[in-house]
Amino acid sequence: MTKPYMKPMALAVSLALSLTACGKHEQAEQAAPAAASTAPATASTAVAAAAPAAPKSVFDVSELGDNAKACQDFNDFVNSKWVAANPIPNDRTRWGAFDKLADDSLNTQHDIVDAAAKGAASAKAGSIEQKIGYLYASGMDEAAIDKAGFEPIQPKLDAIAALKSGKDVASYITNSFTQGDMQVFQFGSGADFKNAKMQIAYTQEAGLGLPTKDYYLDPKYKDIRDAYVAYIAKALTLTGVADADAKKQADQVLAFETQLAKASLSPVELRDPANEYHFVSIQEANKITPHFNWDDFFKAQGVTIDKGFSLSQPKFMAEFDKLLASAPVEQWQAYLRFHTIDDSSSYLSKAFQDNKFDFYGKTLAGQPEQKPRWKRVLGGVNESMGEALGQLYVAKVFTPEAKERSKELVDNVRNALKARIENLDWMSDETKAKAIAKWDKFLPKIGYPDKWRDWSGLDIKQGDYYGNVMAAAKFNYQYDLAKIGKPTDRLEWGMTPQTVNAYYNPTDNTINFPAAILQPPFFYADGDDAINYGGIGAVIGHEASHGFDDQGSQFDGDGNNFNWWTAADSKQFKSRTDKLVQQFDAYAPVPGKPDIHVNGKLTLGENIGDLGGLNAAYDALQAALKKNPQEAGEKIDGYTQDQRFFLNWARVWRGNIRDKQLVLQINTNEHAPASLRAIGAPSNMEAFAAAFLCKPGDAMVRPADKQVKIW
Repeated sequence: MTKPYMKPMALAVSLALSLTACGKHEQAEQAAPAAASTAPATASTAVAAAAPAAPKSVFDVSELGDNAKACQDFNDFVNSKWVAANPIPNDRTRWGAFDKLADDSLNTQHDIVDAAAKGAASAKAGSIEQKIGYLYASGMDEAAIDKAGFEPIQPKLDAIAALKSGKDVASYITNSFTQGDMQVFQFGSGADFKNAKMQIAYTQEAGLGLPTKDYYLDPKYKDIRDAYVAYIAKALTLTGVADADAKKQADQVLAFETQLAKASLSPVELRDPANEYHFVSIQEANKITPHFNWDDFFKAQGVTIDKGFSLSQPKFMAEFDKLLASAPVEQWQAYLRFHTIDDSSSYLSKAFQDNKFDFYGKTLAGQPEQKPRWKRVLGGVNESMGEALGQLYVAKVFTPEAKERSKELVDNVRNALKARIENLDWMSDETKAKAIAKWDKFLPKIGYPDKWRDWSGLDIKQGDYYGNVMAAAKFNYQYDLAKIGKPTDRLEWGMTPQTVNAYYNPTDNTINFPAAILQPPFFYADGDDAINYGGIGAVIGHEASHGFDDQGSQFDGDGNNFNWWTAADSKQFKSRTDKLVQQFDAYAPVPGKPDIHVNGKLTLGENIGDLGGLNAAYDALQAALKKNPQEAGEKIDGYTQDQRFFLNWARVWRGNIRDKQLVLQINTNEHAPASLRAIGAPSNMEAFAAAFLCKPGDAMVRPADKQVKIW
């Protein structure tokens, strides 16, 4: 099955660790593609729900620990009782506030697709209800899928078996792309880093089955490499390859991918915009890959390239080209054969699904059991028709009134961030003016798209799950390619409304808040200001602060990769962000493994977002309380408004995680572990220390020379 195309810089610098796979490999609960487990609220809990108004006391203080712990380990104080009482389910690798919200609210999507499946035959022909119904029903027909075995991918396997040369391989890869089936690298549209108002074509490195290059090259991951080879071999045997030959081919695949890994960038390197954009003409690209003709590729995709495109990682593409010329065709066949099986396994019979889960779920991430089939199939629906499902979701649980209430909070927190920028003592007036100019061009988007996608060109049939998923992959690929050469649409969304998350896009300067996150514990329609600003307010501030993090600060208000800083201000910014890198580098959160530390550089953007966002949300709360002095002095459940603000911040990060998944997150993900996010930003804030009467020397009060103050 096709791998989801990742936009330049992934374009979604998001609030939370994605609950979905980023790239081709599936990791435990991440086995469900986009937005499957990042699910919406139930109708009874969403902002728009008609349930009775939430009481003002919306924080259960009985969950809190001993007050003395607040200044020592705030996460432990707020969350340890809840974590102890809420063990990780066997079909998950972590369990916390985000996960519980997503898991509870997933039932809303389930109700929608189940009703669509039951009513598909009588639904309006060609409607999204009918298409979603047929798609979901075909995925739930386990008997038919098991009976088909690997028959759906047999034509691809036959085509691979017929390859006789590197030239044949290049043609096969080109033709695979036309079907939305990407092999070795990724291709799609994105805003031009130098002229963000226009969309151009991008290629990006891919092609690896293990999480990062280190998993191929570092001796400490030998056990995982051995397990990966065993997984590859079994995948091949499931399609009739003899055991001995399967082992030989599996070794060839690992050797092949190791060569690609050597030319690949690390997660930290991929965060650098300079490594995400390399504009070339077609002629220049052909010189980098003389055995892979870009004229032929673009013609086959139906794409017209004007002055050029971004060959974003030329070193990787040169290695790909080298392998076209030097790798034996048998090795290419083994590689393509395996990835065809691997990419398709989630949509084939039980044996393929179980084999994939055994490696990516159990071995790599420590997940004991697979999710139930309906959740996995719902993941396929989200990957294939996520925005269409979102349209039905919004109609069910989110109202225009909820959107307006959320907009007020967005405006208040944005204004607080602007004031913080204006009052910075370390930035020159010249750079401040440009920062405010960027702030002025922020485009907040709330809830759902103003205009929904047209799905009329997608043909979904009864009883053909793999065929339906492939049809959707081709349809979505062509939809994306149609943007190349056209103006950037800032109103388009990169997340579905049912996703429990939020994101900032640096190349269109938008902050985006899907409907599903605009609900408890982030937002209470009738909750007190402190709870709401500590929850959704901090989320809003987080995404807005991404516009000024180590990546976002390299883009101007129009989304162009442009240096708007003076040299002196840039130096000041780096000295402050370096302190934040050092803070998170020092954390070693894996039990019994003090040598495994958080990567402060990899997580820097998210940590800046947390620190800037929490400060901005706190200021917005103070402004709101000034308008309501009575509420400002009021205690609820014995806690002040300032205390409740920080309590809710920590609560949204509560959770537990399996050790293997924690290691995987540290190695691959730009988000720090949730337990550290609960304490990382507050420990740098004087307002936190004042709220809980913490003293110098307390663990939650960082020494003055190590406190981080940026925005």
